[in-house]
Amino acid sequence: MEDCSEVVSAVDAVANFAQRPVVELSTTNRSHSRHRREGFERVVSNSVVMSISNGELKHGVSCKRGLRERADTDLDMGHTGPAIKKFPDPVQTLANVHQGLGQHGGVNVAIEASSTFAIVEPQTLNKLFSGELGTDHGLYLYSRHFNPTVLSLGRKMAALEDTEAAYCTASGMSAIAAVMLQLCSSGDHIVASNRLYGGTHALLAHFLPRTCNIKTTFVDVDDLDAVHAAVQPNSKVLYFESLSNPRLYVANIPALAHLAHSRGLTAVVDNTFAPLLLSPARLGADVVVHSLSKYISGAGDIIAGAVCGPAELISAMMDLHHGALMLLGPTMDPHVAFQVGLRIPHLSIRMKEFGIRALLYAKRLKKLGLKAIYPGLQDHPHHALMTKLLNDGYGYGGMMCLDLDTKERAQDFMRYLQNVAHFGWMAVSLGYHDTLMSCSGSSTSSGLTSEEKAVSGISPGLVRMSIGFTGSTEQRWKQLLDALIALKLLFMELVFDILSCSCKPK
Repeated sequence: MEDCSEVVSAVDAVANFAQRPVVELSTTNRSHSRHRREGFERVVSNSVVMSISNGELKHGVSCKRGLRERADTDLDMGHTGPAIKKFPDPVQTLANVHQGLGQHGGVNVAIEASSTFAIVEPQTLNKLFSGELGTDHGLYLYSRHFNPTVLSLGRKMAALEDTEAAYCTASGMSAIAAVMLQLCSSGDHIVASNRLYGGTHALLAHFLPRTCNIKTTFVDVDDLDAVHAAVQPNSKVLYFESLSNPRLYVANIPALAHLAHSRGLTAVVDNTFAPLLLSPARLGADVVVHSLSKYISGAGDIIAGAVCGPAELISAMMDLHHGALMLLGPTMDPHVAFQVGLRIPHLSIRMKEFGIRALLYAKRLKKLGLKAIYPGLQDHPHHALMTKLLNDGYGYGGMMCLDLDTKERAQDFMRYLQNVAHFGWMAVSLGYHDTLMSCSGSSTSSGLTSEEKAVSGISPGLVRMSIGFTGSTEQRWKQLLDALIALKLLFMELVFDILSCSCKPK
């Protein structure tokens, strides 16, 4: 792998991590067996502080991934600084995952649809339950525990995010909830960004305090002093989104991860909006979660999630007695795992096209004087930061916002785009081949209070757009422009004057 030792500024401390090989989940199960028999040690801030035996896996399961391999020092805590030497393209790591052939030589692996697996010898069953044997020996027990097809997808997700291991779940929310419940116990505390997907905010603000006595302090993660101040003695997790939903704020992942580690917290990052664009684990995050329903699936037909992180954590989450994934049972259907696995190889092609179109539309809308919000625009508050953190070649993503100030304007705009111009669809979610549009304040973020929306920058007229790639670029631009003119959000003379000298895309 390419030498990353010259990485400077905010990612200097994690450069060496890019050079360690991806460990398949079979390693997790060997580790799992050892933990069940002998106990294991948890490393926090480079010192051994706990030994747990008899499978008693608590919140702190060795989630400070790579602490022996990195030195969290001399980090650039700001958003500016020297140019960063990039990590290798994640698709290179993906290409190294060899899935093998199907049962009869098919180029696609077979779907293992069994819920339970037969054991040849009765003593083998005892060893499976004791943790002495596992999938590294080609043995499976029950598909809520491990399933070969889901395991294959997990290896691909670990390669995509460059983590030791990964396992996939029935939804993105189940992935997030399982991670929180694995890392936290009753009475513990979470520090989280105040700019989150509405469902995640509801989980942290309402559900976990009510059912588990796990409380969360929400804070502006741009303000590192405020994040420091929010940490309490019982804090276990710092949670944020790499690219926030819906307002597209960019998190300073290296600085936040360093802060988390300095205070003994696990840094958990939702990377749903930015697969391939950003690699949070390479930048210092301990755990990366995804809603696979979005960009990674790409067809709007699947609900799925993933947890990517240290092998030790994934093993703990699948523990027969204490694992959140195993015991809560958000099991991914192997047919879903098979379908998602087929789509990952062309994710890079899709992400590039999404980014090309979103940047073009954002630039043109901004030039017309509209309130376009896109991290690829130079006036975006985090443009310089995202430019530093990006993997090369994928642009700034396919998510764009247009702030029309009032809910009435936003609704009229979306109605015209769908029903008259046929530009896209009024629907939540993202990553679809057609453009999807929603008024965030009255949909996915409607559960937030007015004050919370104001803090997050969500105005009543904020239209979130997941830009698609169907139709030609100019065809779709004309439809977008027609809607703006028809609704008198723009005037034809102004459009002609401003755009008459614009260069058309290739």
